[in-house]
Amino acid sequence: MQFQPLLEEIVATLQPELGAAGQVASYIPALARVPAPQFGIALRTRDGQEAHAGDSTTRFSLQSISKLFALTLGMREVGEALWDRIGREPSGNPFNSLVQLETEQGIPRNPFINAGALAVTDRLVSRFDAKAEMLSLLSTLCGDPVDFDEEVAASEASTGFRNAALANFMKSFGRIDNDVGTVLDVYFHHCAVRMSCLQLARAAGFLCRDGVHPYTGQQLLTGRQARRVNALMLTCGTYDAAGEFAFRVGLPCKSGVGGGIVAVVPDRLTLCVWSPALEPTGNSLLGMKALELFTAKTGLSVF
Repeated sequence: MQFQPLLEEIVATLQPELGAAGQVASYIPALARVPAPQFGIALRTRDGQEAHAGDSTTRFSLQSISKLFALTLGMREVGEALWDRIGREPSGNPFNSLVQLETEQGIPRNPFINAGALAVTDRLVSRFDAKAEMLSLLSTLCGDPVDFDEEVAASEASTGFRNAALANFMKSFGRIDNDVGTVLDVYFHHCAVRMSCLQLARAAGFLCRDGVHPYTGQQLLTGRQARRVNALMLTCGTYDAAGEFAFRVGLPCKSGVGGGIVAVVPDRLTLCVWSPALEPTGNSLLGMKALELFTAKTGLSVF
């Protein structure tokens, strides 16, 4: 299949809609200043072929896409014990909701909502320098140096009252081991990693290769673990719009309020789209449309 002409066609189709609808994430001041009329798309196949179009090499803030890679580190380091304090069910509530934590004794529904990612981060903080490990993992996965956007991290820290509430609430149930301030600092930095569509399409490549590193051939996750990550992406990876994504796109996806969405076609390819303007659930408006166009035109789906 020739992917480059297809990606260029998708960019041309969506070009008239750039900046016409949706809102950038205004609750994080540094993200509120990102120009909305941008769109990029990139993919990398299992055997290393690449295609990209639009603003595919522009770096943006990963935000919740970083949760995918924090989970990968957690599954590698902690194994099955990671699930002692984290569920695997869709939440049905916004990504920063506190509602379920009290009735469920401080155990987050899944690792892709904010509370779940904080629980994963806490386990990482107990084992190593979790900031350095995240940058190291992402840099080796995409083949480029990766860094934090310190302005975004500081902006999140100055306005992250809801995340602080989530972490302290879980701490009150004994679900957080480390200092809450330390866990929050690492979490905010993970969210503030900057990468492009092309870099993310490369970095997620192990998820379409049964857990095998796309460049080194190292078994990053077991095949079973990789399948489980994909399952969680499908059911929980796009906030409380996971059902809509399954219906319209039909692929495991992980989104972030920076406007990026990573998608996996198991055994075939990984794909990343980015456009900063979001729809009400916090997912990229044009990113979702682009993924729907891609699967409609290629017939690629897990269903």
